[in-house]
Amino acid sequence: MNHRHEALLALLADGALHSGAGLAPRLGVSRATVCKLVGELRQHGVAVESVPRSGYRLPQPVELLDAGRIRGALDARGWRVADLQVLFETGSTNTFLFDAPAPPSARPRVVFAELQQAGRGRRGRSWLAPFGSGLTFSVAWTFADTPPGLPALGLAVGVGIAEALRTLGVAAAQVKWPNDLVWRGHKLGGLLLQLRSEAGGASSVVAGLGLNVALPAGAREALAAPGAQPVADLGEALGRPLPSRNDLGATLAAAMLATFDDFAHQGFAPFAARWTALDALAGARVRVAQDDGDVEGEACGTDADGALLLRVDGRVRRFHSGDVSLRPAAP
Repeated sequence: MNHRHEALLALLADGALHSGAGLAPRLGVSRATVCKLVGELRQHGVAVESVPRSGYRLPQPVELLDAGRIRGALDARGWRVADLQVLFETGSTNTFLFDAPAPPSARPRVVFAELQQAGRGRRGRSWLAPFGSGLTFSVAWTFADTPPGLPALGLAVGVGIAEALRTLGVAAAQVKWPNDLVWRGHKLGGLLLQLRSEAGGASSVVAGLGLNVALPAGAREALAAPGAQPVADLGEALGRPLPSRNDLGATLAAAMLATFDDFAHQGFAPFAARWTALDALAGARVRVAQDDGDVEGEACGTDADGALLLRVDGRVRRFHSGDVSLRPAAP
């Protein structure tokens, strides 16, 4: 996309009906070019509606992300992040940061995106986030010294984000091992962590969050695959008007930064009991799907390295995030 696409979206973001004749001079282009730009936006997944002989509009208003507003809100929460970007479009915010050099210690990078064309979830799954319906961002952080329990960092980040959602009013927010955010059994969002570490030295991480904020009906239908976990969005979970999208982004980014800071000094130990209190699988019978067959048992928490503990035929077994996927066990 180019600046003209972004300028057109900024004009359409209010959700009102705008005529081509009215948009053209504001963009400095012809009406034919406006029509072309609208078509290109649609090709990128932006649902621009056309009303015959009247103009164009988005299905609903969208508060566009603004780097200055997010940075100011982070400053107010005690986090002065100089390196913060809002990308209009990218493949994946995680890939964008992980492919770049790791930031210096105490100089985290934060990147938000309005559109992700190749957003990824766990085990390479795609993350569907139609324009304006969610919040996607990643944080890159470097630990000067590798903290204890580093493999459990993803669980700690899940705790930090779930607790932040609770402060926003999502009282039933929980975490589902290893990296899902859930509400009443429905998936609200997901985390993706990528680590680089050196024995006895510095370690760096890129952590990405994808959160459903206001999913349109079409996206819900696309996510409702047979056997898939049902989804929810923040609007449904709150049951009241949504907070500012920029303020929401700052709140959750601050929670992630605070988690990294605490983990740097104390490792996973202070998060363990908090994880247990938020564990959506505690005591449940679950099935662990593996390449060599499924294993069914009772979920009984995690260990200090973040492995899932499963009681199978009276014996506790450990499972790691890279090896398994979870779904409810058959009754």
